[in-house]
Amino acid sequence: MTKQRETIRDLNDRFRALDQTIPGRIMITSGVQHLIAEHNGFGLNDVVRAVQAFDKFDKDNDPYGQHYYGAFDFLNRRLFWKIDYYAPNLQHGSEDPADLTKTVRVLTIMLAEEY
Repeated sequence: MTKQRETIRDLNDRFRALDQTIPGRIMITSGVQHLIAEHNGFGLNDVVRAVQAFDKFDKDNDPYGQHYYGAFDFLNRRLFWKIDYYAPNLQHGSEDPADLTKTVRVLTIMLAEEY
């Protein structure tokens, strides 16, 4: 694994752990919002904790070794999460996802059928 991939993987893992030193945003789709609203007692924090706890990376779901995608079951539904890399102005992709000065991470949590 290259040094750049290791750096990106580390930054993605830290971002998922809500490390405030990693620039980024967490987005949830309307489908996930609706799922949460339907189930009293569960909330966004539960979904985020599931993303944080995800550790089932393998060659099929993490072919680049960057820990940028995962899938899990929540309230009997399949959810996906994905990290995308944008330039600081959010107008286009990042030139270098390993460089915090050139990258804002956006973690999107969605129902599988919304992908």
